[in-house]
Amino acid sequence: MIFHILNGDSLAHTLAQSNITGERIICRECLIDGPTQANSLDTFWGIRASFIAQAYGEQRDRYYQTVVSEMDKMLRLPVDAEICLWFEDDLFCQTNMWFILSLLGEEWQDGRIKRVFPVMEAGVDHWRGFGAATPALLEQSFAQRVPFESNDLDLGVKLWDAYRGRDFKKLMALAQTPSPCFQYLPEVCQAQVDRFPEKGQLGRPEQVIKDLLLHSSNDFKAVFSAFGEKAGVYGFGDVQVRGMYERVVGMGELI
Repeated sequence: MIFHILNGDSLAHTLAQSNITGERIICRECLIDGPTQANSLDTFWGIRASFIAQAYGEQRDRYYQTVVSEMDKMLRLPVDAEICLWFEDDLFCQTNMWFILSLLGEEWQDGRIKRVFPVMEAGVDHWRGFGAATPALLEQSFAQRVPFESNDLDLGVKLWDAYRGRDFKKLMALAQTPSPCFQYLPEVCQAQVDRFPEKGQLGRPEQVIKDLLLHSSNDFKAVFSAFGEKAGVYGFGDVQVRGMYERVVGMGELI
């Protein structure tokens, strides 16, 4: 039995229009944003539910119903399952995928986990990933899936540990590890480090927004679109960019 773990409902909708069979599990988290340290999985979910409620206005109960319930399915997969991870290469998707690799654990080290990379038409920005995919392109992506061997799975777990602990030195060292299951790791990990500059300076995403406000339209839609072109490595959605946009606008003297 094949289980497809998908990074979002939009991808699930497109996949449903393809000829690809199997059960679908949707990852609805955004682990690029908010706290990720906890001593147990139950505590982790509680911390995340509280953060999502405060930052995004989502009810805690709904978080458990729509997010945790899907994640729980990953802990109950049959032993003969093939698991396909449909995640893009940007930091948003990678942090979610690293976590899922950690959640699945060592018992899946025999290549039953596969990475499905986006196949895109020529000229399309690779950071757009599955967002630019048609059902036919998803079928090509699935046909080219790559197995996680034990060292690839171990790398993913270590990346998650370094990420959640904000161990930037370890994260950048791991980024140099070659693996067919990961692309653009040095660029992606550097993007994470650049979010946390020396005290008194703006992080890279905020600096990009500041520059856009200084030299182009102040309209949020225009800023969001331009941010995706200049800093697509982050994979931020409009909610994350709007939060940074409002913080930068609040620093009136900077713009």
